[in-house]
Amino acid sequence: MHEATHVVVVDDHNDIRDLVREYLEHQGYKVSVAEGGATLRRILARQTVDLIILDVMMPGEDGISLCREVRASGDVPIIFLTAMAEDTDRIVGLELGADDYLVKPFNPRELLARIRAVLRRATSSTPVGTILNRRIVRIGHWKLDLGRQEIFGDDGVGIPLSTAEFRLLKVFIERPGLILSREQLLDLTVGRTADIFDRSIDNQVSRLRKKIEENAKNPSIIKTHWGGGYSLCIEVVFE
Repeated sequence: MHEATHVVVVDDHNDIRDLVREYLEHQGYKVSVAEGGATLRRILARQTVDLIILDVMMPGEDGISLCREVRASGDVPIIFLTAMAEDTDRIVGLELGADDYLVKPFNPRELLARIRAVLRRATSSTPVGTILNRRIVRIGHWKLDLGRQEIFGDDGVGIPLSTAEFRLLKVFIERPGLILSREQLLDLTVGRTADIFDRSIDNQVSRLRKKIEENAKNPSIIKTHWGGGYSLCIEVVFE
């Protein structure tokens, strides 16, 4: 018998937890609820979790710190719930590795659609696919360790990549030379469309360039195409 997808809802408000649990259980999901970080840790230690719905603004440990902790130990998909529509709030969450976000108040049907989209990305194979079967990828003089999310130079010193940086670099590696718009990059990394003010991809590219470019202000690996987007302009070799 197929085991139901396990979703954990982390929110300090009872009404939100109960609303989401009731709706998702009606849709066939197994749902656990947590009022904060301590309960979430117990659930993660004892059960297999397929997705976490995480409130950003909580007393004590907030969602941002919990997301950082979860990402340090695994890749369970995370959807943020936030009462704040500020760009900074959304960008920080996505850069930490959240897969999507939803602004309160929200329609449960929209939450369900986002859950399904995030789970599809998490379980489906990448269209290009080659990278998934290899552990080491050479990008110019860099080597990317897919298992450890680290990139190594000729000196052998590893530079850790955040989850967001790793996803972005992986998208570029799978499509070398192809110009990808901000909208395409956002869709390929977190599975959603960008609004006109969304600059999270620009911030991620900037952070990644600081780690892999000799001169981040005059990049030679990830090029900017004004009005078009970005492209990886270096040879990629799968080892």
